[in-house]
This record gives sequence, structure tokens and C-alpha cells, in this order.
Amino acid sequence: MVMVSATEMINKAHDGHYAVAAFNINNMEWIKAVLAGCQKANSPVMLGVSEGAGKYMCGFKNVVDMVRDIHDQMGITVPVALHLDHGTYEGTKACIEAGFTSVMFDGSHYSFEENMEKSKELIALAHSKGCSIECEVGGIGGTEDGVTSNGELADPKECATIAALGVDFLAAGIGNIHGVYPDNWAGLNFDRLEEIQKAVNGKPLVLHGGSGIPYDMVHKAITMGVSKVNVNTELQLVFAKATREYIEAGKDQAGKGYDPRKLLKPGADAITAQVIEMVNSFGCADKA
Repeated sequence: MVMVSATEMINKAHDGHYAVAAFNINNMEWIKAVLAGCQKANSPVMLGVSEGAGKYMCGFKNVVDMVRDIHDQMGITVPVALHLDHGTYEGTKACIEAGFTSVMFDGSHYSFEENMEKSKELIALAHSKGCSIECEVGGIGGTEDGVTSNGELADPKECATIAALGVDFLAAGIGNIHGVYPDNWAGLNFDRLEEIQKAVNGKPLVLHGGSGIPYDMVHKAITMGVSKVNVNTELQLVFAKATREYIEAGKDQAGKGYDPRKLLKPGADAITAQVIEMVNSFGCADKA
């Protein structure tokens, strides 16, 4: 299998006014479930891997091998990019070396000057390997892989500076958060999104924390330049719900306890169904 850089699929999405979904993966079942959904929907996809998930799956090289082998075994034909999500400086370098085809360097916790210098270095490295790269300006709210941010709004001037370095797509905080959205969430700041889009001169933008944002807000953001939407929490919730219901139904105990292959199947099927719903909503179905 040849995994692809995300640059072409993101640029097509930007030109076509839809968004590519980036679904986080955590194990073999999630890889299979997400790929199955995107194949059924004929949608390009980015498989996101946090550094914590990479460690859980026994290292970045093993993740590359797992995705490649599962992809080939399933006969997947839609474009697939393997993407590091919220990478550290060191993690970004390691994923490029391991064979990821797309990476995100999250330097939002550095001073802007250090974020800019590290982004510049990693953009050059990624492009030298044919790898797409995303950078971030302005922290995304909530907690992701142990890193917590208050979700400040990104500075349009800073976004313009990072965009000018040649990054392929840019994550910018516009009020979005990771995890479950609280009842008092103020919503996306579309005025700031408009300012950022103008500042970056049409560079594709990324919406992190896509789980739980009302679809009408997501759709509006897509019309304003968002070309990639990240999803993780929503898959976790449907996986847990389906698995819990299977256990509570008392099926498959058979004297020895649960067969893990049968136990995990309802959750995996729920992920596949959720993936199909979301790629249809984001407009990327039938765009492979």
C-alpha cells in the first residue's frame, strides 16, 4: 500500500467547499472500523494518531505497519493519510522518520517566536520527505493527550506568519475545545474565523474538537475555509455505548466469559456507522 500525503485531499476539499475528516485511531478495531466506513462512503480520510495512542500501539513504526497491512488486507481503495495529531517537536520528527505521510506540530504552548522557528524547521523536514504538515496557532480548549489549553482565539497576524512559512494547512483556535462541550459553551467565533481566513490568504484551515459541535456550525465553518475536521470523542462515546449495551444484554458469556472478538464488534460497528454519518455531513462522501 502507498499511503498518501494529505496535501492533495485537503486542497481538493478547500476548492470544493467540503472538509476531509480526520478520525483518531487507537487500536486495530478502530483502524478497521474507520477504514470500513470511509470505503463504504467513498471518502478520503486522515487517520489521526496522538503520541499517547502511538505509544499504546507499541510505537510509531508499528502503527505504520498496522495501518498498511490492515489497509491492504481490507482492499481499501480510497485515499488514506496517516497523520500525527498534536505532535511535539520530537514526536513530529519521529513520525516523519517512521513513515507517517502527514504530521501536525503543535507548538502553541511555546512563545510565538519559538513556535515559528520550530514550525519553519519541521515544515522543511516534512516537505523533504513528501509529508504534509499542519501547524497550530492559538491553543485549542480542553485536554488532549495530557496537554490542557484554555482555548484562546488565535491571533490573525500570527496565523498569517505561520501560513507564510509554507505549512500545508493550519489549525487556529476559534473557540473550539477537545472533549465534551459544556452546556455554557459560547460556540465558534465566526468573526475571528473570517479574520484568520483573510489573513492567511485562503490557506486551508483545520477545526479541532469536531465532536459535539452542532453540524450547522461545522457547515458554516466549512464555507469559511475550514477544510479538515478532527473527530475523536464522538467515536469514543459511540464505541463505549455499544460495547456497554452488549455486555448488559448478557450475550456471549458461554461459561468462560466474553469472546473479545465478539465483545468489540458492536463498538466497531458503531464507529463505522458514525464515520459514515460524519463524512456525509462534512461533504467528503463520494469525493475519493
